[in-house]
Amino acid sequence: MGNGPNPLIAARNMLAARRLRTPRPQGDDTVDHTSLANVLSLLKGEGVRSLPDAASDLASYRDELATIDPDGLSRSEALAYWINLYNAGALHRAGEAYSSNYDSVLRVPGALAHPWIAVAGETLSLDDIEHGKIRRFRDPRIHGALVCGSVSCPTLRGEPFGGQQLGDHLDDQMRFFLASGGARIDRSTNTLHLTRVLKWYGGDFVRPNRMPTLIPTTRRRVASAISSWLEPDDADFIAGRRPKVVFAPYDWGLGCSVV
Repeated sequence: MGNGPNPLIAARNMLAARRLRTPRPQGDDTVDHTSLANVLSLLKGEGVRSLPDAASDLASYRDELATIDPDGLSRSEALAYWINLYNAGALHRAGEAYSSNYDSVLRVPGALAHPWIAVAGETLSLDDIEHGKIRRFRDPRIHGALVCGSVSCPTLRGEPFGGQQLGDHLDDQMRFFLASGGARIDRSTNTLHLTRVLKWYGGDFVRPNRMPTLIPTTRRRVASAISSWLEPDDADFIAGRRPKVVFAPYDWGLGCSVV
């Protein structure tokens, strides 16, 4: 399934998310993510078919997080809060898709655009959480951590994100995402095949200080920007050989995996 959301609608939703308050975390509270950890454990063992049974746990987790003001957290705890919340919502939508015998989470009406939670007085969809909250932390590594319930999504960590080791875990996510197919070099044709995530959000890697950005960038600059998460010999190959860069089709088929 190479087709995804209508790009015009996606751009409109991204722009609409800018109406939301910019996160300004400045506290020292922490969050208990045990409920999500239980779902991830079940998903790792049983796959997508486990998600309908996890719906109540995901809803309870959402309701727990709805009582927390993320601006009362530290910056790293707040970013972990928003990433975990988004992923929980995506898994909830994937469970709805599985229960309805849909072959893609995009078949669920308003999967990404309909309201899913109210936090600190703001009603938020998954699109709102991604573009209006998470990307405003100006850390492009989040694109290796967010899932949408589709085959081509990054692989989930086996545990929720937490503030204490967030930087290391986001680096791990990016490395694994790229190494497991997100950046594949064909040396025989001097071609670099990149995940389509980097086509959609390449500007975040090239200009992280301007996240969230809609400003396009070049394929070569994207390839250079991700090199720090590649194996050294691959990064050297890209720098020295300047391979042709192509973006792989995105498989929107229903799927979630946990490492």
